[in-house]
Amino acid sequence: MVVLYSARMVKVSISKDEYQTLKRQSAAYRKIATRLFEAVVKDDIADVVRGFAATGKYSVAFIADLESGLRKSSYAKA
Repeated sequence: MVVLYSARMVKVSISKDEYQTLKRQSAAYRKIATRLFEAVVKDDIADVVRGFAATGKYSVAFIADLESGLRKSSYAKA
């Protein structure tokens, strides 16, 4: 028997087999989700910046900061 506690400290008891099954499913989900989000097609940074600028809602300073931040971020790497 495995005893788990939730965020509200509610005690939940499940069998060890069920716990191990849930743990394996969780690991499989994390693996799939990681690969799925790595494969997301990214827009070209210049296109993103042009899109923001075209709205006319953002200052030139904000647009420059946005472009700088995107180029430094993991968004630009891959």
